[in-house]
Amino acid sequence: MTQMPELVAFFHSMIGLAAVFIAVAAVVEPWAFGITPTPVAAAVGVQTPEGAAIIDGFLRYAIPAGNRLELFLGAAIGAITFSGSVIAFGKLSGKYKFRLFQGAPVQFKGQHMLNLVLGLLTIALGLVYMATESWAAFLAMLLLAFVMGVLIIIPIGGADMPVVVSMLNSYSGWAAAGIGFSLNNAMVIVAGSLVGSSGAILSYIMCKAMNRSFFNVILGGFGGEAATAGGAAKEQRPVKSGSADDAPFVLSNAETVIIVPGYGLAVARAQHAVKELAAKLTEHGVTVKYAIHPVAGRMPGHMNMLLAEAEVPYDQVFEMEDINGEFGQADVAIILGANDVVNPAALTKGMPILEAYKAKTVMVFGDAKKVVEDMAKAIDS
Repeated sequence: MTQMPELVAFFHSMIGLAAVFIAVAAVVEPWAFGITPTPVAAAVGVQTPEGAAIIDGFLRYAIPAGNRLELFLGAAIGAITFSGSVIAFGKLSGKYKFRLFQGAPVQFKGQHMLNLVLGLLTIALGLVYMATESWAAFLAMLLLAFVMGVLIIIPIGGADMPVVVSMLNSYSGWAAAGIGFSLNNAMVIVAGSLVGSSGAILSYIMCKAMNRSFFNVILGGFGGEAATAGGAAKEQRPVKSGSADDAPFVLSNAETVIIVPGYGLAVARAQHAVKELAAKLTEHGVTVKYAIHPVAGRMPGHMNMLLAEAEVPYDQVFEMEDINGEFGQADVAIILGANDVVNPAALTKGMPILEAYKAKTVMVFGDAKKVVEDMAKAIDS
């Protein structure tokens, strides 16, 4: 399950690359896709029909302007999706020493201006191709789009990957839709449009959950400083260190326990242990709920899939907007690898959080799987 985000990024890259290959093939041999009539040997003395030209002794027809636009958009978005997804794959994997594949953002002076210039040049070359059907302009546009995909993703940190994954998902959908028009394939058009629009909507929702600008994400500005919003909780509360053996007494005497899962839970593969702990607490009459932050994990819905894999009842899982009002009445909040989405200090950056700090007792653990298993055993005894 921890490798699922990078698998999704890999799929996105393949969709983008497929769109590029199809666009290149359609530009080189448009008649093979039914875009233009098949070339025929040019007869001597015969007038050349309108929209056709004699090339290498064959009568070839120009690609219609509408199809050129579709090929330009499909190829450009596909190229950005491919190279951007490759970088996202490396960042999500975390196994490679190559600087661009590391989780830390790669930023340099003038980065946004460079992205803007490359974007304008890509559009300009696309328009040149539309006007002249120049292969050189088309290939140059593709090269710039590949570079843009890299530059858009490298300034984004590994912890911000959920928005990146959903954004690339949207890009791959629009790339497929553009190629679908060129292929005159209604199924590809509809499927690509659904994926593209749903990915864009999801990206907007996730940006809103982190108080980030949707357009900053598109322009590769994600990860910059956000506007300062409300301050963090100023109340100083006592902190006690303990072990898993100390927790069962508190948990058994609680009426409501809210579990906050995060990426650390996925890394520890502790979802089944958490389900077992929740089941034992429920047997003791404790109400157990799970709180999910929109950007917890490394891709959209990561925590939801993790809990679904452990067969956690869906009616126990709540989104941030639905559960935040209940933390104040909760007896215990258990934080399992989700420190980034419950840290009150994030409020100073304007990022909405799960308000676990309002619970009467907040438990934060290191090794999620071992601690949860030990707590489950201690509750039984």
